[in-house]
Amino acid sequence: MNNIIAKLIKEHRLTLDEYKELICGYDEKAAELLRDEAVRLRKEIYGNTVYIRGLIEISNICKNDCFYCGIRKSNKKCERYRLGCEKILSCCDYGYSLGFRTFVLQGGDDGYFSDDRICALVSEIKEKYPDCAVTLSLGERSEESYERLFAAGADRYLLRHETADSEHYARLHPEELSLKNRIVCLEKLKKIGFQVGCGFMVGSPYQNAVTIAKDLKFIEEFKPDMCGIGPFIPHKDTPFSNYPAGSVDFTCFLLSVIRIIKPDILLPATTALGTLSENGREKGILSGANVVMPNLSPEEARSRYMLYNNKLNTGVESAEKLEGLKKRIRAVGYEIVTDRGDIKK
Repeated sequence: MNNIIAKLIKEHRLTLDEYKELICGYDEKAAELLRDEAVRLRKEIYGNTVYIRGLIEISNICKNDCFYCGIRKSNKKCERYRLGCEKILSCCDYGYSLGFRTFVLQGGDDGYFSDDRICALVSEIKEKYPDCAVTLSLGERSEESYERLFAAGADRYLLRHETADSEHYARLHPEELSLKNRIVCLEKLKKIGFQVGCGFMVGSPYQNAVTIAKDLKFIEEFKPDMCGIGPFIPHKDTPFSNYPAGSVDFTCFLLSVIRIIKPDILLPATTALGTLSENGREKGILSGANVVMPNLSPEEARSRYMLYNNKLNTGVESAEKLEGLKKRIRAVGYEIVTDRGDIKK
């Protein structure tokens, strides 16, 4: 095990079998070794800065039926909403006044948000706030769509790959969705010029050491600019309602591994960490993460964008409580900064 850890630290890569052995050998000693190196690399590149992103959840209407997701189209108990463009722009106005310099527009696969609408929205945000970055997280689209969004001024695109194992992917998604197409979308986004983010759930149903090893190998080879991972949390109105949640500590272990694989990566301490553990976000930062994403969505929308049970939306993960979040991050030795927070290559 120590030889594998030493190789990862030296070479920033492992074979698939070595990643599997690393995962199977997970314990607190291994986590501490990797955490120390992840923090060293993170500080070498980013110092003690933490970047903030203003998350705006623009719609919980989705045509897809992913088995783990609370806003899946088959969930008849989900109270649907869609933000108008003026409301989204007002969220940006508010966020800018608080110091946010990246806005993340995230939503279900909602056909209302056509290329024309999103392009007009992105163009208006960039015209009003040219010192800000716009990140989109709007699912699988065509290459032409991605090209238009990039031309309109979008800087980044988040598209979690969810799992790099095709059989596992099929057990989490309906048959019309495939890992092959998800990877094609990620490759197109990178080719177009976006800063690209992928990611996966830790502890999702049917996940095992082999599937996680494939995730880590995919991250190593794809070299994303961003990677969002968080513990799986079940939603009461999905087919996976009775499955156990993932582990906060194991998620933090994997955050450290990903930081070592790609030292310059932008790595969020996700809301899911904070949902499962009161200090989960801080644990993520102390494991190598360097991004947090407070919620700028209108308060009436936040409780409806419920991807999983008990998703936090009113505490320090909300934009209104930014000062409290800054204080908590400062207490563990880091500092939230007003910055676009681009990757430092």
